[in-house]
Amino acid sequence: MALAVTDSNFEEIVLKSEIPVMVDLWAEWCGPCRMIHPIFEELTEDYKGKALMVKLDVDNNRETAMKYGIRNIPTVLYIKNGEVVDKQVGVVSKSKFADKLDAIL
Repeated sequence: MALAVTDSNFEEIVLKSEIPVMVDLWAEWCGPCRMIHPIFEELTEDYKGKALMVKLDVDNNRETAMKYGIRNIPTVLYIKNGEVVDKQVGVVSKSKFADKLDAIL
């Protein structure tokens, strides 16, 4: 299961991670966000130990969403060494998410 992060622990968990991180920025009311949820959970298992998968609820964590200029959800940020190295907006296939993650491993 992907780890839930908040504005208060985002830096510690995501930006200081020693492995790449996929951040799913989502909201409870967002239909497309629910569509990628099972894909994200599969990727969490597929990349266990190689990458960290986290979810950030943008409604409850506006500071982080604003910092990264999130205007549409779902948005997935790919973060390596504390920096955003790629981004995916909207619903895409599991292979598309995996390709982007593989590129930063």
